[in-house]
Amino acid sequence: MIAIVDYGLGNISAFANIYKRLNIPFVAAKTSDELKQASKLILPGVGAFDYAMDKLNESGMRGQLDELVLEKKVPILGVCVGMQMMASKSEEGEVKGLDWIPGSVKLIDASKLKHKPTVPHMGWNQVNPEKDVQIFENIEHEQGFYFLHSYFFECESNDDVLATSEYAGKFSCAVHRGNIYGFQFHPEKSLTNGVNLLKNFANI
Repeated sequence: MIAIVDYGLGNISAFANIYKRLNIPFVAAKTSDELKQASKLILPGVGAFDYAMDKLNESGMRGQLDELVLEKKVPILGVCVGMQMMASKSEEGEVKGLDWIPGSVKLIDASKLKHKPTVPHMGWNQVNPEKDVQIFENIEHEQGFYFLHSYFFECESNDDVLATSEYAGKFSCAVHRGNIYGFQFHPEKSLTNGVNLLKNFANI
């Protein structure tokens, strides 16, 4: 059972619709009890870092998530701000992140871009894997994925970088440590590539 963490942010219905089409069991979890049945977790997110962290902390699910992810090693996929929340902190605010993967979230340096509009980074972009992992099977990397963000996750260790992309220079667009995966792009908006990625995550 995949639990999509429903703490009031993120496009829950888009993930739900994909898993419905794939006939993969899921639940939109709004309580700690609903999380307990999960064999996989998805942490979506949109908007500002501090607001998203506050919403998660207020949801009553934070403690259960930490236990499932850090102690029971349940696989989790963070998407967009859901990925950024896995970091230690963000330049966008002052609230501490989940600190599941050491690193900080930083603003894209628009001065390095030649074309306008520059920020946010919006649209399709190629993704370049740094690791050979199951979650990237049957993915057309040149086709890429859909992005919409102004901040990116800078890992303390290069070992935690799963994939990179190019926008105002090279940046980590996917992170991975053990059972923890994070994607800056939106698989739920990325057509066949996104569906294949979410299917791969379900089969990890």
